[in-house]
Amino acid sequence: MICLSCVLRSLLVGIAMLAFTGSGLAWAENDAVIEVAKFSSATVGSAVPEGWKPLTFKKIPKSTVYELVRDGKRVVVRAVSESSASGLIKEVKINPKEFPIVQWSWKVENVLQQSDVTKKEGDDYPARLYITFEYDSDKVSVGKKLKFLTGKALFGDIPIAAINYIWETKTPAGTVIDNAYTDFVKMIVVQSGPKNVGRWVEESRNLYEDYKNAFGEEPPMINGVAIMSDTDNTRERVTAYYGDIVFVRR
Repeated sequence: MICLSCVLRSLLVGIAMLAFTGSGLAWAENDAVIEVAKFSSATVGSAVPEGWKPLTFKKIPKSTVYELVRDGKRVVVRAVSESSASGLIKEVKINPKEFPIVQWSWKVENVLQQSDVTKKEGDDYPARLYITFEYDSDKVSVGKKLKFLTGKALFGDIPIAAINYIWETKTPAGTVIDNAYTDFVKMIVVQSGPKNVGRWVEESRNLYEDYKNAFGEEPPMINGVAIMSDTDNTRERVTAYYGDIVFVRR
């Protein structure tokens, strides 16, 4: 039987984002780039970057610890997860067709021994970038629309879909797979294994194409971005770092 609380956890990032009121959409924007996360200009020592909010889970008593730190010459977010789970989230409104390229940087100090994207008990990752999409009835299939309406009746406001870019342990980079709990969330393995442990990795993905390939339809508007390091299932410890996050015009 599927654990409904676990499914909810997979969707809560989007739910929390949709629940914000009066927070404003605080990012720098020009003709070519939307700066969703400008951690590099933040103040060292702060727990939550400006414009972001903590995301915690009622049934998970221990939260991952986030802090703005200096790593070399850059200011970044450090996440320390020890049998814990929580994230940082930000509400946005971005058209993925106009700004299809998402770019970010991250670093992990270790991978998780028991992480496994194919299993519920392995649904932990040293680092992940989570992007949620709003419901647009004109851009989803009839079957998915019915599933969404059923889910909304059970859980309230939920995102119609989410892309989860992850750093996994053994699944090959490039793998696209349903989340272990719900096919509303697609997992895309960007980094795999220990090869790049301890070094900064710059990432660039065409989110627009990733969505179409994963869901087989045009993406609706992006309504949320989150970062998360979690180890509550595997009961392990990990330290990860997150750099700036931007969306770039085609």
